[in-house]
Amino acid sequence: KSQDSYSADSITVLEGLEPVRKRPGMYIGSTGPRGLHHLVWEVVDNAVDEALAGFCSAIEIRILRDGRMAVVDNGRGIPVGKVARTQKSALETVLSEWGE
Repeated sequence: KSQDSYSADSITVLEGLEPVRKRPGMYIGSTGPRGLHHLVWEVVDNAVDEALAGFCSAIEIRILRDGRMAVVDNGRGIPVGKVARTQKSALETVLSEWGE
């Protein structure tokens, strides 16, 4: 599989409440254990998606002594190029844009 096909141009910015409706997993609703569980689930799910698409061959999930979680895979990660619509890096767009 070609990694060139996954770039900042692949990122879609959803407007207003559309992100919550289309991707409710992006909204965790808690900063406690339930929210942590949901975040870990999302990260692991993304890693599994990469593996199923043929872009990842290893996923490591660790519970650290201080209660933090570590999820590492050898997939493509989040593109770092600039998204034309937001004029921000794909990483910043994915983690912060909510149609503001």
